[in-house]
Amino acid sequence: MMNFRAAGAGLIALGAIALVGAIGPTVRGSVDEPVAVTPDASVPPTVETGGDSQALVYDWPLSPEPSVVRDFEPPAQSWAAGHRGVDLEATAGQPVRAAAAGVVAFAGRVVDRPVVSIDHDDGIRTTYEPVDPVVRVGTTVAAGTVIGHLADWDGEPHCTQDCLHWGARTAPETYIDPLTLLGLEPVVVRLYPY
Repeated sequence: MMNFRAAGAGLIALGAIALVGAIGPTVRGSVDEPVAVTPDASVPPTVETGGDSQALVYDWPLSPEPSVVRDFEPPAQSWAAGHRGVDLEATAGQPVRAAAAGVVAFAGRVVDRPVVSIDHDDGIRTTYEPVDPVVRVGTTVAAGTVIGHLADWDGEPHCTQDCLHWGARTAPETYIDPLTLLGLEPVVVRLYPY
C-alpha cells in the first residue's frame, strides 16, 4: 500500500520547485545594468562546430605574402573618412584567394571597381577590391580558392602602385583590421622625448 503522506510531501516539493522555476529567485538590492561586451579585435574569431570551439583559420589573400602598403585607419565615426581595410602590394592580373572558407556574398561592380565579398561562418565578411571575379554569388569557397584576379582601378587610383584593398567587417558599419584575422597584432609606435 502506498504511503500517502510521503506522496503528498513529494507533490508539495515538486510544486515548490516549479514555482521557483517559474518566478525565479528573489534578489534584494540593486542590479547592475547589462554591459555590452565588445570582442577583442586582436583575437581571431571562433566558430562553433558540433560542440567543439575551433578557430576559423584565415590566411593572406595573396601569394607570396604581400607587403602592407597602407594600414587600417578606422574612422572616428562610422560615417567619417577613414581607411576601412589594408592595402596589399600586388600586380595586375595576380590571383586573389579567399582568406578563409565561406560563401560568396557579392561578386560585381561597386561604383568604379569590381569587388568580391565573402561571408564566413564566424560572422565576418571579407572584401577584396579591385578584383575581376571568377566566382558567383552563393558559391562556397575553401580557404585559398582563387576568387578572381587583381584588376586596375577604373576611376581614381586607390594606391600609388597596384594594390589589393582587403577589408573585414562584423556588421554593416563595424569594420575591423583584417590583419588581426591572421593573428597579427597592430604595431604601436611610441616616440619618447629625448
